[in-house]
Amino acid sequence: MKKSIAILGSTGSIGKYMLDIIRKDKKNFQIILLTANRNYKQLIKQANEFKVKNILIYDDKYYEYTKEKLKHKKINIFSRKNKLSEIFNRKIDYTMSAISGLDGLKPTLEVIKFSKIIGIANKESIICGWHLIKKKLKKYNTKFIPIDSEHYSIWNLTKEYSNDDIEEIILTASGGPLLNSSIRFQKIITPEKAVMHPNWKMGKKISVDSANLMNKVFEIMEANRMFNFDLEKYKILIHPQSYVHAIIKFKNGLIKMLLHDVDMKIPIFNSIYDDRLKYIASKKINSKTLNNLNFYEVDKTKFPSIKLLKKISKENTLYDTVITIANDELVKLFLQHKISLRQVVTNLVKIINLKEYKKYFSKKPTSLNEIHKVRKLVRLKTNDISV
Repeated sequence: MKKSIAILGSTGSIGKYMLDIIRKDKKNFQIILLTANRNYKQLIKQANEFKVKNILIYDDKYYEYTKEKLKHKKINIFSRKNKLSEIFNRKIDYTMSAISGLDGLKPTLEVIKFSKIIGIANKESIICGWHLIKKKLKKYNTKFIPIDSEHYSIWNLTKEYSNDDIEEIILTASGGPLLNSSIRFQKIITPEKAVMHPNWKMGKKISVDSANLMNKVFEIMEANRMFNFDLEKYKILIHPQSYVHAIIKFKNGLIKMLLHDVDMKIPIFNSIYDDRLKYIASKKINSKTLNNLNFYEVDKTKFPSIKLLKKISKENTLYDTVITIANDELVKLFLQHKISLRQVVTNLVKIINLKEYKKYFSKKPTSLNEIHKVRKLVRLKTNDISV
């Protein structure tokens, strides 16, 4: 029997990776739903190629375009006003939630009810809304698999162990384009150079987070929310080659690490095949690459974002939304040449230390609406302070 699949955000990079995998094994998969925000042309192309009967487009304007383009096709076209219960009449085998940004949280929460397994490739949803996601997963008995390479590696290495078994959890960072640069250079680097990651091809926002290592702060926040391990056990090491994605140090003296090529398809591939040993081409890792793996401590003077780990709460609260949205807005200002890369972190520290946000430090999110209210407040305040 074919495995039934839904992809939320099929026109983005993660969605395309997922389709690349399915394209090579169509006999074993049936795509039930594809969704996009605005990219209706790509969505229509995907629906035709994979013979998908249901597509959903969130932007109302492009929904009308899509309806017109497909009026003679036997494809069901849904908008954001439709409920997922109109699409699914049973639980599907696997859903990939790959809608970028905090806007991905609402559809993620909605689709859990209709999914046996959900893979989430969305930092903001996990960081800001894990308390809500966890409740839904439990309520509907849905299995969760993290898709980000570091978190997939932690999940893979620790799923048979408890907090008491583990001494340290190490996430690796390449160091990005600024690894060998001076602090002075960080003050003058242009957005165009900051997004030139040496190993990964990513969007501009995540590339900036990678350049100043803010992405590692977020990854530890994610890991702490998803897994039942103490926050103090997490550590970051610089690993320029990006082959080792996580290292687990156990209390019995053993150390395990997970390596794979610099290719996001690998954790996605293994998640949809349930960790069965299916073949995927792996070209870069060989005896020569294994002979040249380097690890370094993080220079906190060069990467002051790491100091923010002392400020995060030990569980998912609304303070996570404050940090996430303030950083989002500051990265936008950097990309617009309005502040320096160094100022992204210095301004972030000022903003999250404002007295008005302290009340959120211990307050768990109770609804999606509550998270969005905090998002709106932080957006306005961040732009007022920074510009």
